[in-house]
Amino acid sequence: MVTIRPPGPPDPCVPAAMRAAVLFGPGDLRVVDRPVPEPRAGEVLVRVAMCGTCGTDLKILDGHFPQTPPYGEHIPGHEWTGTVVATGSTVDEVAPGDRVCIEAHHGCGRCGNCLTGRYTACLNYGDPAKGHRATGMTSNGGFAQYAVHHVSALYRLPARVTDEDAVLITTAGTGLYGLDTAGAYIAGQDVAVFGPGPVGLMTAQVCKRLGATRVILVGTRESRLRLGRELGADHALNAREVDPVGTVLDLTDGLGVDLAIEASGSPDVPEQCGRVTRRGGKILFLAYYPEPVRLDLSAIVRKDITMYTARGEGGDNVRRAVALAAAGMLRAGELVTHRFPLEDIAEAFRVLRERDGDPLKIVIVP
Repeated sequence: MVTIRPPGPPDPCVPAAMRAAVLFGPGDLRVVDRPVPEPRAGEVLVRVAMCGTCGTDLKILDGHFPQTPPYGEHIPGHEWTGTVVATGSTVDEVAPGDRVCIEAHHGCGRCGNCLTGRYTACLNYGDPAKGHRATGMTSNGGFAQYAVHHVSALYRLPARVTDEDAVLITTAGTGLYGLDTAGAYIAGQDVAVFGPGPVGLMTAQVCKRLGATRVILVGTRESRLRLGRELGADHALNAREVDPVGTVLDLTDGLGVDLAIEASGSPDVPEQCGRVTRRGGKILFLAYYPEPVRLDLSAIVRKDITMYTARGEGGDNVRRAVALAAAGMLRAGELVTHRFPLEDIAEAFRVLRERDGDPLKIVIVP
């Protein structure tokens, strides 16, 4: 049942100007004053509580991401949460005072992909005139005190979901969308997740909550593997200490897993996924890679393995992630290891890039 909210009055304390991190050129991110944006029809103005950082942000900062707004105008940040302070005309789904989390992508709503829930692959990607926006990527995002987003791409949060949890809801939606894309009805199946970063850790949790018999997490950083065990992974393998392929096969009586999920972005891991997946199984790719990947496709064909890819958090799966978090079935806030004020965002990205202190999820607090 859909609950319609009467439009509420805007927050009278919204200022005319805000602090925002603006990209002026490759590597040139400055915190400056900017006008607070005004929500148009169908849009919502949110006071940002915090915004997460990820590898995509590093690509944006370095100038290697397509269709971003011009330098001097672009405010990055695509993993944000906060409180509604004003709504545009036609918006009655949320009201000022509501805490919300977001989907990064709002598709055009008119192309064939959007109409079937594949709005992260919108055929009008990057075309604001057609209605597309990807916050922090093709439009201004959440490294600011205030941000505007389309009402169809945000969700009210229950009280038990913290801001730290909410920052990672989109990440959980990425794993859920991947599973949705792969048609992965995984109850009673064995799953291997490669890469215990935020995507891998949230996806491993989701797999366990959806009834996987064994979730095997594979990575190279012991701190992340330890957290994976605490979050529900049945086995956590350090690829620097054991042969991951041989160990996964041993754990599955030589058959391999029903589903291998690649979330590491390491170019040699897709080959390992093929080797640990049983005949007739599936491989799901959620990662991006710094270089072309070598993969023995003949071996994949001989084993009749089906491969899937998924970009981002499509298919209404962030709403499902909110429901799981509201039911206490997802633990997300524990992934937040570092917090920086907006004025120190340059230092935050140095820590992220250099992996100083083994950061898992760094958030910016405006």
